Amino acid sequence: MDAAVPFIVAIPARYGSTRLPGKALRQIAGLPMIVRVVQRARAAGAQDIVVATDDERIAIALATSDVQVEMTRSDHASGSDRLAEVATRLHWPDDLVVVNLQGDEPLAPASGIRAVAAAMFEDDALMATLATPIMSMDELFDPHCVKVVRDQAGRALYFSRAPVPWARDAFATSRVQLPADLPFLRHIGIYAYRAGFLRRFSTLSETPLEQTESLEQLRALEHGFPIALRLAPEAFPAGVDTEEDLARVERIIGASER
Repeated sequence: MDAAVPFIVAIPARYGSTRLPGKALRQIAGLPMIVRVVQRARAAGAQDIVVATDDERIAIALATSDVQVEMTRSDHASGSDRLAEVATRLHWPDDLVVVNLQGDEPLAPASGIRAVAAAMFEDDALMATLATPIMSMDELFDPHCVKVVRDQAGRALYFSRAPVPWARDAFATSRVQLPADLPFLRHIGIYAYRAGFLRRFSTLSETPLEQTESLEQLRALEHGFPIALRLAPEAFPAGVDTEEDLARVERIIGASER
C-alpha cells in the first residue's frame, strides 16, 4: 500500500467483557492491553488513531499515549455501532478510510492493518475485511472460528460459524483431513469502511442471518452491500478472550521485548 494513501485506525474498547472482565486494561508485559493495540495501529502507519470507549478507566490508561479518546454510549450492540457514533460526532468525511481494529488484538500485524485499508482503494466496495486459510479439520468445525466464502472477484459471499463450503462428496467418506482442492477460509475480524458507510451501517436494521449467526458483517450482505475480501499477507494471531489467551500473548510479547 502506498504510504501516501491516508487511513485512520479506530479502536472500539469497552470495559465490560463476559469472559474476561476489564479486558482492555489487563496487563501485557507491563502495559495495558489497549496500549498494546494502539502500538499496533501506530506501527501500521495510521494517519490518526482514535479509541472509542464507554469507560473513563480506559481513557485514563491512554492519557500518555498521544491518541484521541472519544467517550461513547454504553449500549452499543457492536464495535461498528460504537465507531459510527464517533464518525458522526467528529464529522469524518464520507470517503475517509477507517480501519476498525478491535481492542483485544494486541498482536495484530501492521501488514494486515495496511492490507485491509488498501482493499478499500482496490475495490469500490464500501467495506472490506481479511481472511486466512484454514489448516485443520478442528478449525473448520469449530463454531468459534468464523468461516467465509468469497467469489471470483474477491468479495465475500457469506460468513458462517458452520463449515462452509460443505465438501459433500469428500465429507461423505471421511472427515479426518481437509479436502486438498477446496479453499477453506477463516475470517479475521478486522474491518475497513468508508466513513460515510460506517455511519449508514449503524442505521441499518439487524437482519435474520446476522441474528442467527451472531455475525454483524452479515447485516451488510443482507442489505445488499458488498464486502471486499483479501487474504492476510501474514499470520494474524488470535485475539484475547480468555485468561489462557492473555497468558499466550504475554509470553509472545514478553519474549519479543527481552
